Amino acid sequence: MKENPLIKLGDLGQSIWLDYIRRDLIASGQLRRLIEDDGLRGMTSNPAIFEKAITDSQDYDADIQALALKGKSVDAIYEALSQRDVESAADEFRPLYDKMDGKDGYVSLEVNPHLAHDTSGTLAEARRLWAALNRPNVFIKVPATAEGLPAIQQLISEGISVNVTLLFGLPRYRQVAEAYIAGIEACAASGKPVKHVASVASFFVSRIDAMVDPLLEKPSAKGGQEAYVDHKAHGQVAIASAKMAYQIYKELFGSDGFKKLAAQGARTQRLLWASTSTKNPKYSDVKYVEALVGPETVDTAPMETIDAYRDHGNPKLRLEENVDEARWVLSELPNAGIDIDEITQKLEDEGVDKFNQPFDKLMKTLAQRSSPEAVKAASKAS
Repeated sequence: MKENPLIKLGDLGQSIWLDYIRRDLIASGQLRRLIEDDGLRGMTSNPAIFEKAITDSQDYDADIQALALKGKSVDAIYEALSQRDVESAADEFRPLYDKMDGKDGYVSLEVNPHLAHDTSGTLAEARRLWAALNRPNVFIKVPATAEGLPAIQQLISEGISVNVTLLFGLPRYRQVAEAYIAGIEACAASGKPVKHVASVASFFVSRIDAMVDPLLEKPSAKGGQEAYVDHKAHGQVAIASAKMAYQIYKELFGSDGFKKLAAQGARTQRLLWASTSTKNPKYSDVKYVEALVGPETVDTAPMETIDAYRDHGNPKLRLEENVDEARWVLSELPNAGIDIDEITQKLEDEGVDKFNQPFDKLMKTLAQRSSPEAVKAASKAS
């Protein structure tokens, strides 16, 4: 029988996580089967995922109505629903978390996306969510905006585990990793144990190619070096960026300074490959999983990508292959008229908006389903 490629990823040192959450996934036992049969090691969520889960099902209606009858606000209803799912999933992963001594088995819950540019608001909500969830194997997701950086450092210093999300560019990734290290240093200096403070840096990949490829495809009178760069860079900028991020990871977490922290029990902040579903139908549906297999990394993927990889994945350590070519691709982008830093900032801005929109849509759905008229109608129907 063919070895499960998802299991092989774990053997190669990469953890596969599911970028999806929904109540029936947990209640039906499917999540448990994914953990046992596919070696699933964690789960991520975001406002768009919760919007789809709650809006597209009736699984949450009874809870919505019960909370509405208690006079709970729409915000409180959302928090109760999302926290219950994260708690239930975290409990499913808890045996794995314990077995792996805290390396894996995490479930993530994001702060309100409207706080992306509000440092103090992010800190207050992250602390509140961390206390409410009251589980060691959860991450509080904080976006890698300029305003998110000080929040990340402060939360880590307080011993709160953080999944840094919406990360696209290499300069910002370095800032994120440095914020984590500074937070660990402050945590250790205050006398708190650092062993169970964990973090991942979620580097979004496929969205980079989705924005850069059309720029490389624009018809023009390009010739010579510019045309050559367009050809070589097409469909490769995201993977090149991820490969260079991994080189930065090795530099920072292999430094003498971090080794001293590691001697006190500190963990590295692993790179997590996010946005791994393929956006371009011309590309392989496992392109962004296949190319980025490397030790001490995480790949979070939607169910369709996990199913595809189980079916026809070919796991092999590729993250450090052709690093010089990756470096060349990024260095030559200006010759193709592309400012990658400008692109990644735009992706960050759009990413915040892409979470705000479904969050707002979900709030409207919850307002409708928790209205006195909706609750009354549901009561009559039952």
